Amino acid sequence: MCEHAATADEIKMEKPTDLNKFRKQRRKERGSGSTLCRSGFHQWQDEPKKQFDVKQGQLVSVQRCARCDKTRTRLT
Repeated sequence: MCEHAATADEIKMEKPTDLNKFRKQRRKERGSGSTLCRSGFHQWQDEPKKQFDVKQGQLVSVQRCARCDKTRTRLT
């Protein structure tokens, strides 16, 4: 039959890798908000350091997206 019988020390059985946790992580990253920003749905917040500035008689506020850190200025 078999010339060499393997002992329990020679056979190392490892746990199979659970691939579902990687799939869930990728889905979560994909929907974390970058897709919203790419579609134009930013989450604008006023910049705390430079909140208001007066330029040429108009009020200028600087806003930054909370998800992608893109900035914009608004004249009011």
